[in-house]
Amino acid sequence: MKVKLQNLPHFSFIGCEVEILGVRPSYCREYFSVPSDQNFADAISDALEALRNGSAEMAAVYYERIDVEGHHYGPWSEQRKSALKEVDKAMSNMITQIKNKGLQHDVNVLLFSDHGMTDISWTDKVIELKNYINMSDTIQMKDRGPVVSLWPVPEKHTEIYQKLKAVEHMNVYNIQDIPERFFYKKGKFVSPLTLVAEEGWFIVESRDKLPFWENGTGKREAWQNGWHGYDNELMEMRGIFLAYGPDFRSNYRAPPIRSVDVYNVMCSLAGVQPQPNNGSWSRVECMLKNTAVRVPLCTQSSCVLALTLLLLFWLL
Repeated sequence: MKVKLQNLPHFSFIGCEVEILGVRPSYCREYFSVPSDQNFADAISDALEALRNGSAEMAAVYYERIDVEGHHYGPWSEQRKSALKEVDKAMSNMITQIKNKGLQHDVNVLLFSDHGMTDISWTDKVIELKNYINMSDTIQMKDRGPVVSLWPVPEKHTEIYQKLKAVEHMNVYNIQDIPERFFYKKGKFVSPLTLVAEEGWFIVESRDKLPFWENGTGKREAWQNGWHGYDNELMEMRGIFLAYGPDFRSNYRAPPIRSVDVYNVMCSLAGVQPQPNNGSWSRVECMLKNTAVRVPLCTQSSCVLALTLLLLFWLL
């Protein structure tokens, strides 16, 4: 994808300013804060214009408001629903622009998220590690919430493991015991102990270290009401994948796919050979037209101009 990435502008996309394998996108509108609805609409218009004038072959647009509102107020809150309505409006305007620019036979749109979200309650579903172990017996603790990485003092490892193993509503794994389906245990930065909470439960060292947010009072004291990062097999952790364009079947509902499968869809549309990956072509080929060839070559009539919109929430 290196060649394609050189003609890939990013709009409010986290990390687009970073060089990866010697490649940078042709244009990067850096992410500094949560993009407004107007920022989102403008980014879509700018991306479509870049596709129309030939300065880009692919474009990626990032929108975060659904995720933010879901965290602050909960996945089923009116605030989250309001954000979803704005996305719906933006998608309607985007389709109108595609038709007005005469791109309906050239542009494929992928709309996808990287996770879902579930309700959390800090009233009764918080696991405070300090209540079960002496935190001075640990060297380091990383993150809080559904998954926590813990580095015990080596001689205290077994003791801490046994104590945490008895705690309800979470699982504790030594590196070798981490489930294979997480595709995680072989990472060089994996901690000696990994703690995984049950859905809706929140792991933290102590309540005073919960990630409160500022809700207009000037103080970071408001509770979060939604979270993600739990076991990816849980229904509420599922993301979405929607697609529109000349290379996709119309009115077709595909069986569930995995996030890692999206890469193969993008490679197929771009007409490039994918690098080795954990995705499955068999899970996605059914949604594309004319997929007899595993990786179709890109023709002039379908040179695959793809606009990617990343929404961080499960939309139904």
